[in-house]
This record gives sequence, C-alpha cells and structure tokens, in this order.
Amino acid sequence: MNNVATASIETQLRSIKQLLQKAKFDDAIKQSKQLQLQSLTQQEQVETWYLIAVSQRYAKDFVNALISTNELLKCDEKHSRAYQEQGYVHLALNQLEQATLAFEQAVAINPCLIGSWQELIELYRKSEQVEGVQRAANHLMKLKELPPALLAVTELLHEGKLLKAENLCRHFLQNNKHHIDGMCLLAQIGTEMKIYDDAEFLLSTALELKPDHLNARAQYLNLLIRLGKYKAAEKQVNKLLSKQPDNLSFKISKASVLTGLGQIDPAIDLFKQAIGEDDQIAGFHLQLGHALKVRGDIEQAITAYQNAYQLNPSYGDAFWSLANTKTYRFSDEEITQMQIQQKAEGLSITDKVQLYFATGKAFEDRKDYDQAFTAYEQGNKLQHENSNFDINKTEQKIDDQIKHCTKELFEIRGNLGLNAPDPIFIVGLPRAGSTLLEQILASHSQVDGTMELHNILGLASRLQSRNQNSAADAEPKNQYPQNLGEINPEYFKRFGQQFIEETKVYREKAPLFIDKMPNNFLHIGLIRLILPNAKIIDARRPPMACCFSGFKQLFAEGQDFSYNLDDIGRYYQGYMKLMTHWHDVLPGFILTVNHEDVVDDLETQVRRMLDFCGLEFEQSCVDFHKTKRNIKTPSSEQVRQPIYKSATEQWINFEHHLSPLKKVLNLD
Repeated sequence: MNNVATASIETQLRSIKQLLQKAKFDDAIKQSKQLQLQSLTQQEQVETWYLIAVSQRYAKDFVNALISTNELLKCDEKHSRAYQEQGYVHLALNQLEQATLAFEQAVAINPCLIGSWQELIELYRKSEQVEGVQRAANHLMKLKELPPALLAVTELLHEGKLLKAENLCRHFLQNNKHHIDGMCLLAQIGTEMKIYDDAEFLLSTALELKPDHLNARAQYLNLLIRLGKYKAAEKQVNKLLSKQPDNLSFKISKASVLTGLGQIDPAIDLFKQAIGEDDQIAGFHLQLGHALKVRGDIEQAITAYQNAYQLNPSYGDAFWSLANTKTYRFSDEEITQMQIQQKAEGLSITDKVQLYFATGKAFEDRKDYDQAFTAYEQGNKLQHENSNFDINKTEQKIDDQIKHCTKELFEIRGNLGLNAPDPIFIVGLPRAGSTLLEQILASHSQVDGTMELHNILGLASRLQSRNQNSAADAEPKNQYPQNLGEINPEYFKRFGQQFIEETKVYREKAPLFIDKMPNNFLHIGLIRLILPNAKIIDARRPPMACCFSGFKQLFAEGQDFSYNLDDIGRYYQGYMKLMTHWHDVLPGFILTVNHEDVVDDLETQVRRMLDFCGLEFEQSCVDFHKTKRNIKTPSSEQVRQPIYKSATEQWINFEHHLSPLKKVLNLD
C-alpha cells in the first residue's frame, strides 16, 4: 500500500476517534464501515472493528457490539480491549457471570487494564469472592502507583508493541535515571527482544542501587535461569529464600537451578516438597517430570506429565513433554483431547503450538503421515508467525564471519588465547546427532558431558557492540566479528580463562569436557582465538533428514529458523557455506562426523573421534547406552538405547510434502 493511501486511512481513523469523543456514535459507526470497504491491513481492520464496537456500546446497540468484538477477535485473538468491551456489554445487559469471564480474559492478556480491574472488584464483591476482591484491589493499587509513563509502557509491552515500549521507557529513564521499576520494565522489554546482555546489566545495576527490591531480584533470577547461568542464579535464589523461606515460587526456582547444576536428586526432592504443599499447580508436576527425565526415570516422568495435563486439560507443555520423550505413545483419548483443546477459546498461542506438535508426533507414531504433517505444519506456521525471525539477518552474520575471519587474522592473532585443552565443542545443526556424539565421548573416563552452554554465545553478544557513530552515514564501529582484528591482544587469553572458570560448575573431575551448543558453529573463529587447543567436532547429517527432523521439533528457545521449510533450508545452506570456510582458514581444527557413518560403523567413528581428541580407546564409548548420566536434550531417551537406524530416513514418509525444502536445498 502506498504512503498516500496509508496516510488517508490514518486520517480517517483519527476522524472516527474525534466523532467518538464528540458522542456522535452513529456517524462514527457509519464512517468506520465505509473505511472497511477499503483495502486495509490486518492491524487497520483490528482498529476499525474496535472503534465500531466501542461506538455501538455507547449507542446502546449491545447485540451488534458483541458481534463486532467477535469479528475483532477473529483478526486478533489476543486483543485484550476486545474482551474488556465484551465485559462492559455483558455488564450493561446484567449478564454478570459473562462479564466477569470477559474482564478476567482481558486482564489475563493485559494486566494493565485499570477499567477491567475496577469492574472485577465490584463483580467479585457482588458474588462474595473475598479473595478475588483482595487480589484485584492489590493489583489495581500497584498499577495506580506506577507513573503514567510506565503504565503506558507496561500496556504496550503486554500488547506486544516492544519497540514503542522500549522507546517510551528509555525516554522515561533519561529523566528518572535510577527509577528501579523503570529499569525492571526496560529489562523485561530487553528479555522479550532477546537483548539479554542489556537486560542482565539493567537488573544487576538495579540491585546494586536497591538490594532489597524483591521483584528486581526475582526477575534477575528468572533471566539467569533462562540464560543457563545457574551458579549465579543459585546465589540469587538463596538470597530470595532467606527473605521468604516459605515462598513456593522461590522453592521451585531453586529446584530448577539445582537441575541446571546437575544436582538432580535434591532438585527432585524439592519439586516433590513443593507439590506436597500444593498439588494443584500443573507447572510443578511438569517441572518434576523434566527433572525425572534428565535422571532417566522415564516412567515416573510420564506420570508427572500426565498429572500436569489432568490438572490443566489444555496444558500444551504437558502433552508436548510427553511427545518429546520420543518413546511415549498417545492413546486415542489423549489424541482426541489434544484436538479438542486446540480449538479451545482463549487458548494461548504457546499452548496451541505445543498441542499441534504433540499431535503431529502422535499421528507419526501411528504412521498416519498426512495427518502428522498437517499438525506439524500448523504448529510451525503459528510459531513462525510469532517469532519475528529473519533468515536474511542470519545469512548476513554468516557472510560477516567469512569476510572478517580470514587466514591472515589467525596467522596474526591465532596464538594469543589460553592454551588449555579442556573443551570439546560439538557444533552443527540441532537434531544432527550431537547428543549421540556427546554420549559416546562422555562415556570415556577422561571426559565430562555437560549441556548446551551459553558462554560462547554470550561472549559473542558482548563483543557485538550496539553503539554506532552518530553520523547517519557512518559505518558501525566496534562490531563483532570485525573487531576481532582490533581489540586488545591480551583480551583473548582473558576470554579463554573466563570461559574455563565459568564452566567449572558444570564439570566433575575429568580433564576434558564437552560443550554441545550447536549454534557455536557460527563462532568457531572466536573459539580458535580464545582457546587455540580446543577441539571442534561438527555433527553432520544429510540435508533432508536434518532439516525435516528440525522442522518437527519444537525447541525450548533459540532455533527460530526451524519453523519454516524455506528458512530451515537456507539456514542449512548457510551452515554448510560457513563450515567450508572454517575448514579453509583453520585446516585440521575441525573433525566432521557424519551421523550415517556412526550408525553404519560405530566403532570406527568412535576411534576416529577419540584419536582427534587425543584419547585412548575405551570400550565404554562403544557401549555408550549403558552410561549413567544426566541428559537434558530431546534425544535423551534415544541415546540411552543401543544405536538404531530407523530414524535416518524418516523424512521419506513425508517426502511429497517437502517440495519447498527440496527446492531450497537444490535437490528437486
């Protein structure tokens, strides 16, 4: 749509709002419906339907007002003010129960709607819900204590308008530099935008200014858990528990931290203790299931997941967690329940996505591949629409690595890092067999298996300066990876030492340890500069098998490229392009291990990997499935079994659906 047409629509929307303010409701409705005859974006349709609904309510045309809000919700099912409008209409019609439900739905989506909270207080009071009155009143009081600017920021945040929220919050903090709630809000926005370093800095600074601010500390704790910084998180949760030892939420966080630190038995005990205090919270059972799965107690984990969905029948995470064991088989009743819940009114996008992926796995296990693909496709489409992922940015990052990480860079700066031989990095694409390689190597007496560590990604993020020169046409300065040739040479050894120190908490007593973060393939140049004696193993799988396996996997976080066949194909091509570059500029630094070779001739590939890592052969590496250790990835149950070949060609069952992927991979 051209700018003239857009400006015209914006002008018309402003005109309708002015008619509303002047109480010319019929004129507002008429003008809104005329506007709908034009070609509108989805957001313009949403705004127009909202203005119609409000006008109809003020005009006391309640039946049509409800119809209009329903049309609005078809365009945007998470529109909080549409539910608020429904609440007002039901209230006008004296339909108190429906009004209560509508206002509750509104504040569930956007907790900043003061009008909804005010109405809920009165509705709870009329129905003698004392706890409801108190809860609503407490929330309303907190909202009214916020400066108007921060209230607006909070509302924008809950509406998903992150850039507007960030700009308004930064403007507020320019004039209120040490406002703790403002800093917490900006950190929350940063977390939503995945600018984790900024969020971490804001929260740590807020706590330096006000150490007793429980909300800031709790937010900081949750961020550290999300980043996998469990040792730092342990300090924070212990401080919170010292203030509120009976706080169930803090106890659960402590159990999650212990799980992250590999202290599974005490974590499970703490989860069970929390469930003993309140066994009606589905999330407690879910997290207990996760810890049991890590320990290998799969039957107990399944029971915990089932307890979770029995408490909350639309709990997508419980169903997906069952599917994600890879060994669980859903009953007819469970499949029916998942299909019914997918259509439940007011279901969150997260729950819906998880239910789609779980349903896909259920049908795939039954060899109903068409229904399975339909479910996978629906889940991926919904996840992709809500991820804001841009494959072009990833391709640019790959090109930047190739451009700036040259042979000359490593000739000049390749021997500045820490000479420690400790780390073995397993890189590649997710679902390419990295967990199997980790299990094989971690079965050796000289190697500790850890988890997917975030340390290298965190260092790369810190090196990626967000500051640019003020001149509009100036090149960005101090950007990673080009700054690898400019920064102080002493920093490389310091960064290497920092990596070794920060990862000690995940190790036991073996001299070598594994970091299996697959995304580290983007930063092999950085690894070589800070840890020149590290070992890199590239877990490689053929394109169709690897890409489709990623497409049907719902990841916890960080693999947003996998929810679209075109994106995942381009990502695979970019990965291959970059790995070719690393082999060219760092010959001998990387060992490529093909998954099919491991399946076809396990012992040969085991010996090959051990030789590369400078390790003596041990039979335990061939008998890897007998090794008892905690495993956190989706393949945890598969690598506790002897090696099998059935998964290598699963994509063929879906081949007639995968033409777009074949085209991108140049295989059609």
